[in-house]
Amino acid sequence: MTLPKEIRSALRLVLKIAMRTDELRKQIEAARSRYYRLLLTVGPFHSGKTQILLQLAQDEDWPYINLNFVLSQKLLEYPHRIRALRLPRIVEAIIDDTAGDTVLLDNIEILFDPALQQDPLRLLQHISRTRTIVAAWSGKFEGRTLIYAEPGHPEYRKYTDVDALVCQI
Repeated sequence: MTLPKEIRSALRLVLKIAMRTDELRKQIEAARSRYYRLLLTVGPFHSGKTQILLQLAQDEDWPYINLNFVLSQKLLEYPHRIRALRLPRIVEAIIDDTAGDTVLLDNIEILFDPALQQDPLRLLQHISRTRTIVAAWSGKFEGRTLIYAEPGHPEYRKYTDVDALVCQI
């Protein structure tokens, strides 16, 4: 008997999530002993990063933060001209208000907004000094190069020799 295409597709996704969450658990343990306790889950949009982080949050009872949502709400409290200056402290406060030693960050695209003038990787590294941070990074990792967006795009970023663990999704 052959299963319908939709069911086969759903089963493949469930299997992918299960395999990736097991892989991430091992990498999270490895990240705990590093200077920057940062693990980036890297993949294109709609590659399953969110589902994997949500599964880890459920299985391990780790806090899951939709950074775009939470940070944008907090930034509304400040005038445009000082948002870039306040952003690192606001992100730190969001993390500090979260219980647990491991924090899952999803939807971090706001950090790449040119108007906010941030270095997203450096900010993530900074907050990972005191907690293990697992962040979903929409982009690609090629060789030793971490990329966000495409060349020419206002949010384009390219980093070489990244001081973080990377798991490609």
